[in-house]
Amino acid sequence: MSTENALLTILTEKINNDTLVLPTLPAIALKVRKAADDPETNLNKMGEVIGQDPALTARIMKIANSAYLGRSVKVDTLQQAVTRIGLRQIKNIATALAMEQLFVSKNDVVKSYLDKLWSRTVDIAANAMAVYAFYKENPKKNKLLNMDSLTLAALVHNIGVLPILSEAERHEEVFANPTFLNVAIQKLSSRLGSAILNEWGFSEEIIEVVEHWRNIKYQTKEHSYLDFVRLGAALAGSIGSHKDDVLNIIQQKGIVQDLSALSSDEFAEIRDNAKSVFS
Repeated sequence: MSTENALLTILTEKINNDTLVLPTLPAIALKVRKAADDPETNLNKMGEVIGQDPALTARIMKIANSAYLGRSVKVDTLQQAVTRIGLRQIKNIATALAMEQLFVSKNDVVKSYLDKLWSRTVDIAANAMAVYAFYKENPKKNKLLNMDSLTLAALVHNIGVLPILSEAERHEEVFANPTFLNVAIQKLSSRLGSAILNEWGFSEEIIEVVEHWRNIKYQTKEHSYLDFVRLGAALAGSIGSHKDDVLNIIQQKGIVQDLSALSSDEFAEIRDNAKSVFS
C-alpha cells in the first residue's frame, strides 16, 4: 500500500468509526455564540464577553474602524465597536475572526501548509466579500444573504483540512509530506468539513459551502453563499482550471452582470480593505 493510500485508509476508517478527533471552536467563539443566542444578552453583555479575550477585542476594534465598513468616525471603545457592528452580526463576525486560532502546528511542514492555507483562505474571503459589496446593488439580489454569514462561510469553507493535517502531525515521520496531504485533502476535506460544522451546529447553508465549493457541477437554484465563495476561490486561483467556467455560471445566474467590474480599481480597493481586516 502506498503511503498516500495508507493515510487515506487511516482517515477513512476513523471517519467511519467516528473516532477521528475533530477540531473544536476556539473557546471565545463558543462564548460569543452562546451569548448571542441568549435572548437576555444585550450589547453591554456582549461587550463584556468579547472583552475577556484581548486578541478578539483588538480585532473587533479593527473591523469596526476598518475602511471596509466605510465609517469615517473612529470608535475608541469596545462597546462602541460592538454597537457599530451590531448584536446580530457579532456572532458570525467574532467566530470568523477567531478562526485563525485553529491554523497552528508545531510541525514545520504542517505549519507551513497551514500558513499557506490561512493566507489562501483570507484571499478567497476577501474576494467573496468584495463581490458581495457589488451584489448589494443588484435589484435581483437574494435578500436572505448577509455579509457576516458570507464572511464566516468563506473562512470555514476549507475547515475539513484541519483534521487531516492533525493526523499527519501525529505521524509526521510518515505523512507530513505535501504530496500525501494534497491527495487526502482533495478526497476527504469536504466530508470532514461537513462533519465539523455539523458538530459546531452551523447552518445548512454554510455546510453546503464546505461540501460543494470544489464541485462546480453542483449549483443552487437561488443565489447562495456557495456562489460567492466559489467565485472568491476562482478569483484567488484556488479552483483549478475552472475559473472561466465559474465566471460564466456566475454571469448566467445574474450575480455579477458585468465581469469587467471584477478587475476594476474599485473592486480591488474593496477586496484589499476586506483582506486587511484579517491581516
